[in-house]
Amino acid sequence: MARVALDAMGGDHAPSEVVAGAIKAVNEGHDVVLVGDQAALKPMLDDAGSAISVVHASQAIEMGAHPTRALRENQDASVVVAARLVRDGEADALVSAGSTGATMAAAVFTIGRVPGVQRPPIASIIPASPSPVVMLDSGANPDCKPQHLAQFAVLGSVMAETYLDLDQVRVGLLNIGSEKGKGRELEKESWNLLADLGEVDDRIEFVGNVEGRDLATGAADVMVADGYTGNMVIKTAEGVISMFVNAAKETMDTWDAADVSGAMKLLGSVGERYNHEASGGGHLLGLKGVVVIAHGSSSANAIAASIALADRGASSDLPARVARRLAQDIHS
Repeated sequence: MARVALDAMGGDHAPSEVVAGAIKAVNEGHDVVLVGDQAALKPMLDDAGSAISVVHASQAIEMGAHPTRALRENQDASVVVAARLVRDGEADALVSAGSTGATMAAAVFTIGRVPGVQRPPIASIIPASPSPVVMLDSGANPDCKPQHLAQFAVLGSVMAETYLDLDQVRVGLLNIGSEKGKGRELEKESWNLLADLGEVDDRIEFVGNVEGRDLATGAADVMVADGYTGNMVIKTAEGVISMFVNAAKETMDTWDAADVSGAMKLLGSVGERYNHEASGGGHLLGLKGVVVIAHGSSSANAIAASIALADRGASSDLPARVARRLAQDIHS
């Protein structure tokens, strides 16, 4: 079991929801150390009767702060201290729901990249139909070059092998149409690199362009895109699910009680299957340690799920898998 350093001061609902998520995760069998203001955290833990350990950090980085400037000015910030714990081997993974930019900067500058990684992407597991899909980049790199998307395909395939138990991974390029030649110059040039990659790496099957609606067709196990596009797709999908559930509840308000019972069971099942909070955050791939970035609005359940995601990544030695795979590709 891996030890997860949790940035207790990061997130829209920190520290209360973060602490509640940590307690939930520990009760589910995970090992967590909280990083943050000890004076604020200890009373919450005492009230809950929890013995989770706390590593004190005297500062916190605000959600809207400039990432690199904030890191320079806040060397004792909770996310920075948590990253140091991973770097120094005192923790196996870092989870934060704080500023994405600050978490990325702290992780890259403190933990460091795996050799050969150009731009670490955020890889998220989307609870799609008929099976989950790994989406990357889902927000770390809004502007990308074709070679970045090609490397995302390799990193995403390692993620799919680790979490989806796949031996061969179908990779699709997220685009505005399925035909070759669609999209911007980025997608057109990336298409050729991904096609070449599929020919030299028998663990990757490049299936061509895929569209956002292919989340519901099972056309690919991994979808690659620049961080701007990937983030838009993920948040749109989350919004559509919420809209569907709310619309269904409003419709059922007009039904007879006898009709509502069965429908509520069905709705609950669908909501549970596609609940993005149950998937946790996204891995910042390509670092020498495991880093999971959770939604800023994460509830306690989402924090606990992010801790479980980080635990599995560290227990599966995800950074070493990425390093081995990149080394094989470089020398193949």
